[in-house]
Amino acid sequence: MEETSREAVATAVQRVAGMLQRSDQLDKVEQYRRREARKKASVEARLKAAIQSQLDGVRTGLTQLHSALLDVKDIQSSLADVSKDWRQSINTIENLKDVKDAVVQHSQLASAVENLKNIFSVPEIVADTQQLIEQAELLQAHRKLMELECSRDDLMYEQYRMDKLFPTRLRPQVQGLSDELAKQLWMVLQRAMVTVRRDPTMLVSVVRIIEREEKIDRRMVDRKKQTGFIPPGRPKQWKDKMFKVLEGTVSTRIESTQAVTREADKMWLVRLLEITRKYVQDDLIVVKNLMVQCFPPHYNTYNRFFLLYHNAVSTRVTELASEDLEANEIVSLLTWVLNTYKSEEMMGHPELSSECDVHQLEPLLPQAVVDELLSKYVKTFTSLMFTWTRSNITGWLRKALETDKKDWQKETEPEADQDGYYQTTLPAIVFQMFEQNLQVAAQIDSDFREQVLKLCLKQMNSFLVRYREEAVTYKDEHLRDRQLPQCYVQYMIAIINNCQTFRESINSLKRKYSQLSEPTESDAAIERTLSEVAKEGCQFLLDEVFLDLEHHLNELLTKKWLSGSHAVDTICVTVEDYFNDFNKIKKPFNQEMTSEALRRVVVEYIKAVMQKRITFRNADERKEGAERMIKEADQFKFLFRKLAGEDTDQLCGAIAAIAEVFKLTDPTLLFLEVSTLVSKYPDIREEHIQALLAVRGDASREMRQMIIGTLSENKFVQLIFCQICQIQWLPVTKLLE
Repeated sequence: MEETSREAVATAVQRVAGMLQRSDQLDKVEQYRRREARKKASVEARLKAAIQSQLDGVRTGLTQLHSALLDVKDIQSSLADVSKDWRQSINTIENLKDVKDAVVQHSQLASAVENLKNIFSVPEIVADTQQLIEQAELLQAHRKLMELECSRDDLMYEQYRMDKLFPTRLRPQVQGLSDELAKQLWMVLQRAMVTVRRDPTMLVSVVRIIEREEKIDRRMVDRKKQTGFIPPGRPKQWKDKMFKVLEGTVSTRIESTQAVTREADKMWLVRLLEITRKYVQDDLIVVKNLMVQCFPPHYNTYNRFFLLYHNAVSTRVTELASEDLEANEIVSLLTWVLNTYKSEEMMGHPELSSECDVHQLEPLLPQAVVDELLSKYVKTFTSLMFTWTRSNITGWLRKALETDKKDWQKETEPEADQDGYYQTTLPAIVFQMFEQNLQVAAQIDSDFREQVLKLCLKQMNSFLVRYREEAVTYKDEHLRDRQLPQCYVQYMIAIINNCQTFRESINSLKRKYSQLSEPTESDAAIERTLSEVAKEGCQFLLDEVFLDLEHHLNELLTKKWLSGSHAVDTICVTVEDYFNDFNKIKKPFNQEMTSEALRRVVVEYIKAVMQKRITFRNADERKEGAERMIKEADQFKFLFRKLAGEDTDQLCGAIAAIAEVFKLTDPTLLFLEVSTLVSKYPDIREEHIQALLAVRGDASREMRQMIIGTLSENKFVQLIFCQICQIQWLPVTKLLE
């Protein structure tokens, strides 16, 4: 306080000295004194007001705290009373357990008594219902079935509500009756055209039963929303099944019109079309005059049957158009489709067209099919010869492939061409046959020659698909016993080389016999299939290599590896040995195969790191392991540079980059080294960094979190090495997931 007072006096003296610096200011001393007095009074008034406001707030707070204290004491007293009452009522609650069990038992007994009559009368009702079904009294049978289902559903609902799962004897009996009744309904609907003429009331009964079931279905679905319970077999959806049965009935009706074949009667198609016309017209008249009255109006029965018959006829006509029709048969079919179908003789009949506009119907045959039939008719003679050519090509290709498959099982190596590449005689046989057929076709005319060439290419594509399937089968059989066949690798190489021979031969044929310069769909399909066969063949061969390397790959980055394993030496020797045979694969497949082999070796090596097979215990082990990794990366570089004749640093450098992380001796620089790795391979993921740190063995938990946390700000992608991904193969990150 004294210090504050001294500071205030000093400030006041300084201020007065500032106001009285000149002699003429002494006259204003009184004025200054009054002004300062007013300021002092104003400040004192504000201080008093503030202090009074604070005192009022403190007084109010004390009052509220006192009130809260009283409330807390009342609540504490009430809780003590409640606790006392609860302890006294424990025994009472335990005594009420018997009452609760009695209530549950009473509820079960009440439900049983309520349904007792139905339970005892089940055999009698079942027998009556079965008899009514056999007597075709469908409405009465359905009424009794509904009674049984109602009793069953009530009992099962009580079981569901009480969470009891004991079975009811009604269930299998009722379901059996329901299925039996359904069979009778579908039989009536399948014979609807006959039934509606003889006994339309039978058809009406069927529709009424289906409508009843639809209402029950809706009620049960609503009940399920409220209670969660729905009886077994619900919803039955008999209405949807009815329409499917009617659709099947119409289709069967149209399909059954063919009574004779071409061998029995040359006019078989004319007879078939006439029978179809008469059946469709008569049936639709029956539908309009009789059947419509048996169905509810909202079914729109006539329009539904009109479309069903149209669709069934369209399907049947499409099937006929796809058959090998003769010239006169093509004329008969097109005349019926384009003229007769929509005329007054059939769908345009006055009695039918009054209900549906026949012109709104979709065409029976697509325009493309019509054009194809017309073209086929115009070129009758050419088509006959073309058919013979196609049959000849197909048979020849099949025999050639069977012969080639037998060669695959031989114990001697396949023949080699002048350049030393393995091959079989299959391409020569196939294209010799193509050449013969094209020479014959060229003597007729250029258009037919183009057609035959297109046929050859189309058949070639189908043949290559079978060729691919047989190659896969060949590989699968070999995997069951890798000792057989003895020359599996050599013949798989021949299969790959054949793909290149096929490609060259196809291009030669096109240059010689085709005037079209633009590639077609068949060309793209053939090229795609050839690439797939060759790539799969290369993959099969690499699978063979890596089956032999599997044990040695599993030794990588293990304690045995660190102590001086020769796994990489064995891997390199094995790969080089296999590639002595693989040198007899034609380009570009041999180059792609070498690149793929290198990729798979690097991938397996990196997987060994990421799988944390080893954890270095000290700096010496880390140094030794890192130097070993760098040495082995150099071994892979040397081997595959010799095999591929190109730079392999880009792939093998990934192993060396990881080794640098292990080789680092100063842990404080670990973050910098990992950052360098991430900057070089920006798509490395967090789990990979964690694996590297775990293998290194000396990174503390805090250091790991710091490194991961800092690097996680970067955006990672799904590949581990973006440089590796410049080659077309599976990303390492995908393999390491």
